[in-house]
Amino acid sequence: MGSRNTWAVLVLLGAGTAVAAATMKQDASLDAGRHAYEASDYAKAIQVLQAAAAQDPQNGEVQLLLVKSYLELQEHDAAIKSAEKAVSLDSKNSVYHEWLGRAYGGKAEHASWFAAVSLAKKTRKEFETAVQLDGKNFSARQVLIEFDCSAPGLVGGGEEKALPQIKQLMEMDASEGHYAAGNCRRQKKDFAAADLEFTKALESHPNSVELIYDIGDYAVRHSQPERLLAAAKAGERVAPGDPRGNFYRGVALVFKKENPDEAARLLQEYAKEAPTRSGYPRPAAAHAWLGYLYENENKAGDATKEFETALKLDPKNKMAQEALKRLKKN
Repeated sequence: MGSRNTWAVLVLLGAGTAVAAATMKQDASLDAGRHAYEASDYAKAIQVLQAAAAQDPQNGEVQLLLVKSYLELQEHDAAIKSAEKAVSLDSKNSVYHEWLGRAYGGKAEHASWFAAVSLAKKTRKEFETAVQLDGKNFSARQVLIEFDCSAPGLVGGGEEKALPQIKQLMEMDASEGHYAAGNCRRQKKDFAAADLEFTKALESHPNSVELIYDIGDYAVRHSQPERLLAAAKAGERVAPGDPRGNFYRGVALVFKKENPDEAARLLQEYAKEAPTRSGYPRPAAAHAWLGYLYENENKAGDATKEFETALKLDPKNKMAQEALKRLKKN
């Protein structure tokens, strides 16, 4: 082989090595961003992911994780910008459209009435696009159905639009369909009908842990310990490592006034392990329920300590606020 050909081969090998090294660096940055996100350190996740985006501006997955991180910090404009960037990189990606809709929706909740109307219309459009691109994107179908069941016709909502979607979803996956039907009834405050649909959803062996634990949240709000236990059992089947099973099982025991030591252990573990993330009960909630548990046992000092801890973590925790007022009167 001549020296010129040898040099060309070396140049190509060097270029390939450089590309591989750059790819590894980008993957490492994305992994670091994911790790920070999972640890609920959203500010760090954003910092790492912004650097990753600068290195690889064509990576939509980096933008998607940025969207999720910004939303956890309620930075809606930044979330929208990253979501729009992700969609511009891959306009056929259903998940990117879904999260752009979520970003618009998040901003709409905090906007003036006039701005909220425009943002709500954009929200629905993105959810609808996400479903059109991938009919099996169940989370996109769920948020579209919830929008239509809760939003007025002024912004494109309407239960009549949700019903065909629920029917389609029911045919594709019974648990998703019953959950969607129950969630729609919940939006209309028809809780008896919601109860029936949520029961059917859990009995249909759902595979979505988010669906399961949203039903768990509903059960907490409606003081339904048996449904809480059913949700915890279903959730632990689908995602054994998810800490929410401990929370809902612990709250169920508090409601039932059974096995207080086990209830305390479960709630304490959740308070230590739980991420601070949408869809997860806040650690403050675990402390509030621990306070309620101790109050039931006439341990006023321990109860007060837990309620005060809950308020330090979340000054707006109504359960802890009301409990402390009650304890001070006694």
